[in-house]
Amino acid sequence: MLKVAGFFAGSGGIELGFKQAGFNIIYANEINPLVAKIYEANFKHKVDIKDIKDVDNVPDCDIIVGGFPCQSFSLAGLKLGFSDKVNGNCFFELARIIKLKSPKAFMLENVKGLVNHDKGKTLNIIKNTLEELGYYLHINIYNAKEYANIPQNRERIFIIGFKDKRAYERYKPLEKVPLTKSIKEFVDFNALVDEKYYKNEYYARYELIKDIEKDKIYTIAFKDVRCSVDNVCPCLMASMGKGGGKTPCIKTNDDRIRVLTPNECFRLQGYPSDYIYPQNISKTQLYIAAGNSVVVPLIKEIALSIKEALKHNL
Repeated sequence: MLKVAGFFAGSGGIELGFKQAGFNIIYANEINPLVAKIYEANFKHKVDIKDIKDVDNVPDCDIIVGGFPCQSFSLAGLKLGFSDKVNGNCFFELARIIKLKSPKAFMLENVKGLVNHDKGKTLNIIKNTLEELGYYLHINIYNAKEYANIPQNRERIFIIGFKDKRAYERYKPLEKVPLTKSIKEFVDFNALVDEKYYKNEYYARYELIKDIEKDKIYTIAFKDVRCSVDNVCPCLMASMGKGGGKTPCIKTNDDRIRVLTPNECFRLQGYPSDYIYPQNISKTQLYIAAGNSVVVPLIKEIALSIKEALKHNL
């Protein structure tokens, strides 16, 4: 069974997708000890809780995965990434580990905005760095509602690298699939939830949301309330739960206004209903974890394609 090491693991969405595809998850690194509790409640091993720049004990693995933060790449042109332990950003630390472990393949995930960051220079630096390590790259942008049958408008870029050119050539990018699932399969408009999730006239933005329609999911943007035209959930963000209207809201079937619960957000990321969320983690941290995570069924499909491409190299 192919062995996977995960970085920036968060609540374990990427690792879960690879596990569902038949991979063996042997290692995970995450800097946030609270979010790591979610991971550890669902996987058999402990998380290596430390800054990635301090990671130096990664076990041998076949695949490296990670949704690295999109931090400043201002040092990239100076080529300090591999050696600068103080200022090197997260991508270069991940590249350092890829160089060290030389896996058969890797999968990196980031926001779609990476494509145009710094007029495309950032992505070119990433590509050049990984190609200099001897990898052949597939770079794809997938939206969950188009490629994973998940009703969320979530576009992400995926960088898949193979050490062997034949595996690279065998890899098949995902094809679009029909969206047959509705938000009602993930959000119960009849459910009674804790009162803290409901909004009333004392809520500062209540006038914006009081007249929203049922059976839709809305977010507040500046002084406007919005929902996706195709009745899917707007992109879930890590800023949920911090105020400012970033947590999506609905009108329930009994005409009350409430925000989505953290569990509903995780379900809209494709997490299974039996995934465990420890009770000693605050709802703010759960929202952050959900917004920072990935669409699990999408990851599973990518993982299956990687597995198929590698099967002749085993």
